[in-house]
Amino acid sequence: MRAFDVKICGLSTPETMAAALERGASHVGFVHFAKSPRHLDIAPMAVLVRQVAGRAETVVVTVDPDDALIERFAREVKPDWLQLHGRETPERVRDIKARTGLKVMKALPVATAADLAAVAPYLGVADRILLDSKRPKGSDLPGGNGVSFDWTLLSAAEAGLDPQMGYMLSGGIDADNVADALAIADPSGIDVSSGVESAPGIKDVGRMHRFFDALDRLGEPARKARIS
Repeated sequence: MRAFDVKICGLSTPETMAAALERGASHVGFVHFAKSPRHLDIAPMAVLVRQVAGRAETVVVTVDPDDALIERFAREVKPDWLQLHGRETPERVRDIKARTGLKVMKALPVATAADLAAVAPYLGVADRILLDSKRPKGSDLPGGNGVSFDWTLLSAAEAGLDPQMGYMLSGGIDADNVADALAIADPSGIDVSSGVESAPGIKDVGRMHRFFDALDRLGEPARKARIS
């Protein structure tokens, strides 16, 4: 039985990171993308990653990084994962894995059923797929926009995913809709960012507790049973 993962992304302070770890987040994410309100420079990101101290897996989220940047992540931050949220091809994902030795999660945007065709080329290349909403018109952010896509589309995606890899579901998930998301889709984990914020980039400990409380009400055995 594979454990159900919960990733809290876009963390930037020791206090909010501590709350995520206390409530049992399996992954904590830190964003390095200048246009994002959640952007962190490498030095403070490295400090937070060290403070995790093995209590969760650490994820650096970045967009179309060049070789110099990914090598800095590997050398200075030392995360468990790189999450690629740009236009990285399967070949680029393979190259990044080889250069860094890190696990790679590839984010793919979804708006229609046709978008799910993008999943197949990354299977066996990326260590994990993250399915997120396409950016709204006018947004410069590839993720963290606080909008959801039609989760009923994922019955088609699930049929084509490697059951040992699974996928993470992202995009507008919060305490009010996480039960609906998990009733419709069957991810191996969920990724939450804006859903636990009081304003863009400002993580809210109260909202984080409310989110984990909503998960607790679903019951851990029930959540694990969906992905056994």
